[in-house]
Parts: sequence; structure tokens; C-alpha cells
Amino acid sequence: MKDSIKSVLNKETLSYLFFGVLTTLVNYTTFVIGIIIFGEKNTLTVNTIAFIVATIFAYITNKIWVFNSKSWDIEILKSEIISFLGARIISFLFEQLGLLICISIFNVGNYYIFSISGIMISKVILSFIVVILNYVVSKFFIFKDKIKE
Repeated sequence: MKDSIKSVLNKETLSYLFFGVLTTLVNYTTFVIGIIIFGEKNTLTVNTIAFIVATIFAYITNKIWVFNSKSWDIEILKSEIISFLGARIISFLFEQLGLLICISIFNVGNYYIFSISGIMISKVILSFIVVILNYVVSKFFIFKDKIKE
């Protein structure tokens, strides 16, 4: 029994990490392309666009492959989507506030480490924090066992 619990937790955790990396790649690719097109002066707008694209990707992968929520019942979908978006919006606001503080107060845009902008470094650090928060909220509040079928 203990071994089966461990294997499920390990599989779920590994799936979350795998799809989390893919979600992060979607977010960062969108972010970098946006910065190239619109410039660093539009960092917060570009981050918003990257968030929207990555959140759609994350919901689909979390529902289907990470937490195995099999139900497509409209009421369950509404509940999942509203909860998922609410939690992601809160973590997004945390990231936006963090970026705003890093840019406005700490002037990270003026610094480079190994040719990497302080803005990108700030985004990476904030992303690690957000990933942990999102996992906890998704596992214990959004895709709970009662939703699995």
C-alpha cells in the first residue's frame, strides 16, 4: 500500500514537473518573442500575454495528464476552470508585482549577468516561487480526488 502511494505521488510529481517545464517554455518563449517585438519598456504587457498563453496550456496538461481529472461534465469543468484561473491570476499578480518592484525599485533592467538581463533573471526567480505555489493549490484545491473519475 505504502509503495503504491509513493509511486502515484512520484508519477504525479514527475508529471507536474515535466508539464511545468513545458508550460515554462511556453511562457518564456512567448515572453522573449514579446520583448523582441515590443521592447523591454512593455515588460508587464508582454508578461500578461505570456501568462494567458501559458495558463491555457497549463490547464489542459494539468487536467488531462498530471491530475488525471477525466470528467468533462460542464459543472465540473466550470468549477475547475474558475478555480484554476483564480489561483493562476493570484500567482500572476504576485509575479507582476515582483517584476514591477524589481524593475521600478531595484532597476534590474540596468544589470546583466553573463549577458542575461536582470529582468529575465528576476522572472526566473519569481517563476520558481510561482511553480511551487501553483502545484500546492492545484493538487489540494482544484484537482482534488473527488473530481477524478
